[in-house]
Amino acid sequence: MIKRAGLQDAAVVAKMAARLWDTRVDEELKALFCGLIASREAAVFLAYEAQEAAGFAQCQLRHDYVEGTHTSPVGYLEGIYVEEAFRRRGVALQLLKACENWARGLGCVEFASDCELENKESFGFHLAAGFSEKNRIICFSKEL
Repeated sequence: MIKRAGLQDAAVVAKMAARLWDTRVDEELKALFCGLIASREAAVFLAYEAQEAAGFAQCQLRHDYVEGTHTSPVGYLEGIYVEEAFRRRGVALQLLKACENWARGLGCVEFASDCELENKESFGFHLAAGFSEKNRIICFSKEL
């Protein structure tokens, strides 16, 4: 079952997000998800199997230029995670579809995402889900 996360779900989402992004669960991460859940420009979806949280997806509208797209706003998959025990069961695709439907409901005609260059599992998921690669970049920064 896929459901849109409410504020009461922020801690559950933060716990999975910490595993996805290899960080620790803290009040700042929970607050981030509370803000996303409350935003009209973002959505967080949770997947449940047998009353257990199986995964989450975070999406939002992007009004800035999104690589390979031609319209604005664009629905954007910011993060998707499925617990190990629930992988290879179509959970991620269900979460993605919820995000796509949310974006479509807000008038988007394009949906995009990204992944790290070395993340082969994510790359494979995106291709299997119907995304096509648009570009590869390396980002730089320096202190001023």
